Amino acid sequence: MGWLFWAFAGFAGVMLLLHVVSAALALPVARKIAGGALPPVTLLRPVCGLDRFDAETLASSFRQDHPDYRLIFCAARADDPAVPLVRGLILAHPDVPARLLIGEDRISGNPKLNNLVKGWAACETPFVAMADSNLALPEDYLRELAGSWDPGCGLVTSPAAGTCPEDLGGALECAFLNTNQARLQLAADRLGFGYAQGKTLFWQRDMLNGAGGLRLLGRNLAEDVAATKVVRDAGRHVRLTARPYAQPIGRRSLRALWDRQLRWSKVRRDGFPLLFLFEPLNGAVLPLLACAVAVGVAGAPLSVLPAYAALWYGAEVALARAHGWPMGLRDLACLPLRDLMIPAIWATTFRSRDFVWRGTQLAPQAGRA
Repeated sequence: MGWLFWAFAGFAGVMLLLHVVSAALALPVARKIAGGALPPVTLLRPVCGLDRFDAETLASSFRQDHPDYRLIFCAARADDPAVPLVRGLILAHPDVPARLLIGEDRISGNPKLNNLVKGWAACETPFVAMADSNLALPEDYLRELAGSWDPGCGLVTSPAAGTCPEDLGGALECAFLNTNQARLQLAADRLGFGYAQGKTLFWQRDMLNGAGGLRLLGRNLAEDVAATKVVRDAGRHVRLTARPYAQPIGRRSLRALWDRQLRWSKVRRDGFPLLFLFEPLNGAVLPLLACAVAVGVAGAPLSVLPAYAALWYGAEVALARAHGWPMGLRDLACLPLRDLMIPAIWATTFRSRDFVWRGTQLAPQAGRA
């Protein structure tokens, strides 16, 4: 039975090593932010509905320390609940060039792109930052995006970091966003394999227009998947900022959490099917099972299992604390619960390819180029 022990022990050991290395790669790093003259930037923010933290997150748009930026908010309908808030913020900040555009042009099956396209057409600056309405932008947000641009770059992006969880569902959402998804994206970027994240997309306007414009981002279920492919097809790379940007979470029902994670899982299956096949390896469930088999075969003390789990989750705790992400006892308890959900979500993804997002039925396009 020696081979059986070494097979399972080797798998468990390699997975733990990869996990710890990914956490180390995702630790905060100091990057030089461009100073002096910065290119003019337009900040595009789509709004749809009104969430609890929108007054805070949308107000952060007006506190940017970039010397030459302007704001365009986009709403699909004049009766959208966010419209009065946006108009009030514009009136309260007359020193910031800002406007609200209303209307929808159906260039794709993606309602966010259909909302944003009028704003994109109105942009005149060489760079455009698209930021979801639920991101709280630090004052140096635009400066950091511009400062992260480097030779060969086609897009600067950043994952979201969940903050302000107020219940179990909120803490569980942070567990997915922070030490899982953000960890993997930051680690991949630092190995030279950056992937776009739709929360923040910082474009050179002429480059995207030359490739086909905003319409091109509707080729996949989510614009971040399409954005990654557009940039790579152009022979450029996706660059992540040194830190994710805060997304206040508040409360989340477990049903809403499940639906959201299942939707993103379907997006990944559609966009990167080969990588998606390996997703059950994400999380501690299979490595811990392999460790348990190795312990049983070797007759080793059962204390090996909690020690293994402590090393695995200790890496995540250290990463969260280094970034200042939530990590109390409730947050810690959510890490193994998240890992139990990952293979269940992955398996459920195969039941269907379509989903409903903000009242719109989305499905992969047949015959997509």
